[in-house]
This record gives sequence, structure tokens and C-alpha cells, in this order.
Amino acid sequence: MIRIEHLTKRYGTFTAVDDISLHVKTGEVFAFLGPNGSGKTTTMKSIVGLNVPTSGRILVNGIDVHREPKRARTFLSYLPQRVVFPENLTAREIIRFYADVRGIRRELADEALATARFNGFSDKQVSAFSGGMIQRLGLAVISMPDESVLLLDEPTASLDPMGVKRFREFVLEQKGKGKTMIFSTHLLPEAEQLADRVGIVVGGKLVALESIENLKSTFLKNGTIEDMYLHYIGSNEHEAH
Repeated sequence: MIRIEHLTKRYGTFTAVDDISLHVKTGEVFAFLGPNGSGKTTTMKSIVGLNVPTSGRILVNGIDVHREPKRARTFLSYLPQRVVFPENLTAREIIRFYADVRGIRRELADEALATARFNGFSDKQVSAFSGGMIQRLGLAVISMPDESVLLLDEPTASLDPMGVKRFREFVLEQKGKGKTMIFSTHLLPEAEQLADRVGIVVGGKLVALESIENLKSTFLKNGTIEDMYLHYIGSNEHEAH
């Protein structure tokens, strides 16, 4: 569904993404794991066409994202790391606005609010929302259109424990619908519980690409997911310096 071929992104002399290649299959839940500043967000933005690669290419359902961006985006729905909504609007007004823009029935917009657990808050202004509530509103927005691929950049960063639980339910619901999902995180439980495969990114490089079980059994025998993660982070950060 999504094929990344030798993606490199430089900003002057700084290389944010260094020759990453991978293929995310249709219906797969894929997690980018890595520390802050490792290149996860740059890669996600490149997939949705917000970054122009220095070299390499990205295909979505066989369509080159940077040659045919509008056509490629018809398959994508994206939740950025920092979601910003007009503070003077209510949650219901915002989600209905997005529904109107995308040609989606307003009934589906109201259903998305209920699914995101906005009962009692739908008609409150965004200015009264916590960071976690804004993130949940973002999840409601991207769940409305019927795009094949959902991309979520650090979706649990502002969520409280109940919000994290709801996010996990959201991922499983979308997977049940056959959606392809890519999310980035540095929180190990999300990747371990939700992802079919993980790609570990350190210093802009893809240092591991495998299922979590294979990573543990092949590289660390009986190690934990935390052992595996710290093994790759530590060894590759040492090499980078």
C-alpha cells in the first residue's frame, strides 16, 4: 500500500532522514519507534506530501506522492503531532466543518464525536479543551472520511490513561475495517500492543524493521521489548556520535 524507496531529506548540512526504504502492506498496523528528533515526523510528513524529499520516492497505492500529490492524498488521512483548531469554535462546529469540506454526511460527524467520547463536551469551545481533548478531537476528524490509510504522528502524546485506552480501541476498530495504519511513538506499550510490525528510527536511519516478536526472539532471545528498544537506540546513538 505504501512503499518508501531510499527516502532522504536534508536541511542544509543536516540529514533528518537518511536513505529509508520500507513497504507497509494493505491492512497492516505499522509503528515508527524512535527517540525525539530521530526522523519519525519528517518521514510521516513526507508520506503525506508536506515535505519534498531530497532524494528517493514514496508510492501510495502505486501513485508517486510528489508527482501526483492530489491523487495520492485521496487515500490518506493524517493527524499531525500538534493539532490546532480555531479556539472560538465548538467541537461540533469543527467536525461538521471538516465533514462539509470532505462531502461527508453530518450524521457521520456526530457519530465520530460520540465515538471519541465527546459526550457533554461537543458544544463547548475548543479554548476550554485540554491538550488531550484536542488530540481526541483530531482522532474524531480523521476517522470520518473513508480513506484507506491513516497516519498518526505521536497520537498519544497528550492523552491521559483513558484517552490512551480509547486510542487503542480506535486502532483496533480501524484495523477491523481493513484500514492501513501508520503511527509514530516513543512509547513502547503502544507499539507492542497494537503494531503488526515496527520500524526503529535512530539518527534518521532505519536501524530495525521487523515484527516485535521476531525482534525479541532473533536478536535478544528472551529479552523484553524495552531491552530490544534500548539495545538499538544505545548502539546506534553511539555510532552516530
